[in-house]
Amino acid sequence: MSNKVVLAYSGGVDTSVAVKWLREKYNMDVIALTIDVGNEPDFTFIKQKALNMGAIKAVVVDAKKDYVNRFVFPALQANALYEGKYPLATALGRPLMAEIMVKVARKEGATAIAHGSTAKGNDQVRFDVGINTLAPDLKIIGVAREWGMTRDETIAYAKRHNIPLPVTAKSPYSIDVALWGRSCECGAMEDPWIEPPEDAFAWTKSPQETPDKPCYVEIEFLKGIPVSINGKKMNGIKLIQTLNALGGEHGVGRIDMIEDRLVGIKSRETYEAPAAIMLIKAHQDLESMVLSKEQIRFSNSVSMAYSNLIYEGLWYTSHRQDLDAYIKSTQRYVTGVIKIKLHKGTCTVVGRKSTYSLYKFNLATYDKGDMFDPADSASFIRLWGLSAKTQVQTHKDEWEKENKSGYIIE
Repeated sequence: MSNKVVLAYSGGVDTSVAVKWLREKYNMDVIALTIDVGNEPDFTFIKQKALNMGAIKAVVVDAKKDYVNRFVFPALQANALYEGKYPLATALGRPLMAEIMVKVARKEGATAIAHGSTAKGNDQVRFDVGINTLAPDLKIIGVAREWGMTRDETIAYAKRHNIPLPVTAKSPYSIDVALWGRSCECGAMEDPWIEPPEDAFAWTKSPQETPDKPCYVEIEFLKGIPVSINGKKMNGIKLIQTLNALGGEHGVGRIDMIEDRLVGIKSRETYEAPAAIMLIKAHQDLESMVLSKEQIRFSNSVSMAYSNLIYEGLWYTSHRQDLDAYIKSTQRYVTGVIKIKLHKGTCTVVGRKSTYSLYKFNLATYDKGDMFDPADSASFIRLWGLSAKTQVQTHKDEWEKENKSGYIIE
């Protein structure tokens, strides 16, 4: 085998420098691999730039379809939100990227894979664990971890070696983009007291700039997967793109949170995820209509476990497969239409319908047509409270100690 390394190449500051650095440090031929998960409209410039930097080959892989169908939609069915807020857009793309990097490395006869993830970030874990799991024989080079340069030092290195920098090098932010969401950190936002400046957002309008008239959107689901918007069928990629544009126009999808990173530090993160927020909210509401109370309660714990393993880079595990099996089973009847209202940065479910609805009008209504028998309630309540009544009456002394009002239980 020749001394080749596959570099996960984005065209940003770090990976642009990495092409030169890998040749200088390891004397390796660099194959620049760019993976499209909805992060760029055109990769022609990025591909040519990699070649100009000295890469022996530049490969672009369109992975949007796999990203949506194999990663995003299963996460949607699980209502996956890390710490209840983050839809995991970046985290969902990393195991797919690791898989593709391994495939390209095998095809090209490379002995190593390199990436530009920082030592403080989560992506280094996701990449390394994924690659090690799928191809433990391949060497992993974390270029940003190894060179130990600050961002200013990295830019200085690029200037010394005549490496052209992208316009984003002037930005104080670190940005990652995928179909399911956009992340933005660093700069002024490292102070958690400061409100995120408007230039940190690119997908969503501020509430002040949004239309005064609310927008209503109907989203149809088939077994937990969104299949149409306002009655128009479309594939997953187009559907997410459409909702991102529509939600962004109305300021929906901004997230500002303190996040617990896997490496043990807290970080301030901002995200834009219009489609993700709209779809997860709609999906949760449809589940509330067609699933039982017990299913929903247990699914909430599964959702947390699923979100955590995605965030922590454990996609390629039997635990994830087992959770997938349960989640898929719960989606058998998650079919119907949800109507949401977008207005001034808010997304509200205002209507829902399903052939499999467990909501029955003749049981819920207080008006004519009510078929609920009130005589059943008194007996039900006596049985429901029987264990509580038995315990308190048997253990009177303990309850008398707790009672601060002075009343005696008899």
